[in-house]
Amino acid sequence: MILTKTEKYTYIKPSQKLVKDFLEEFKIRYPEFKKEHLIIDFSENFNIKIGELTLFLKVSAQHKKNGTSFVLICNGIDVDKIPDELSVVPTLTEAIDILEMDAIERDLGF
Repeated sequence: MILTKTEKYTYIKPSQKLVKDFLEEFKIRYPEFKKEHLIIDFSENFNIKIGELTLFLKVSAQHKKNGTSFVLICNGIDVDKIPDELSVVPTLTEAIDILEMDAIERDLGF
């Protein structure tokens, strides 16, 4: 797992080849960044399936409850088949846009 912290968010790029291996390490290290806005980038080296993305539903819900954002970057995923509780986008630029939109919604009380 490669972590890059910025002023606004923590960017995580899995170094593992399998989602289940990444998820195991992520769960162990989650207390390090559970209060931060997170972007997890699965855009390279992963043939991730929608079922694997749903493994992150609890984390996404916890982040929303904490007032922080959680965004996954994935290429080649039909976003219409993704549960509404997950934010999934194809690029880092769009992930950052989601963080900004979430911040606006929080400021407006949504």
